[in-house]
Amino acid sequence: MAKKVFVSYHSATEDTNHKNLLVAWSKNDNGHFDIKFDDTSVGVSINSDNATYIKSVIKGKIKESNVFLCLIGKDTHKSDWVKWEIDKAVEMDKKIVAVKIKSTYTSPDNILGIGAKWAMSFTYDSIKDQLDS
Repeated sequence: MAKKVFVSYHSATEDTNHKNLLVAWSKNDNGHFDIKFDDTSVGVSINSDNATYIKSVIKGKIKESNVFLCLIGKDTHKSDWVKWEIDKAVEMDKKIVAVKIKSTYTSPDNILGIGAKWAMSFTYDSIKDQLDS
């Protein structure tokens, strides 16, 4: 049975492209990845009028997942959405995996010191190893 992974990422172009790459890997690996990624992008500010509804939907998707994967791009550490999603994953005692698109990018403060597993590079093998561990 495939693991269901919630992917948390900032909605910038670079981050979205890398999230799409994760989805492509899960669809095109002849069954070896055994991972199902959910696209949970919302495309609105966390302070929007729809924030309560959006948060309830995202909370449900995190709850349904086996693993929470935080994709860290250039400005992810500034994203209120990502910070909130990390907090929810911690509250729900989810396995948390983090990976930086580039090693020089800043991590969100609240992903540090929570026992997250870190993929050491944005590669298929590195991410899969952490998701499977």
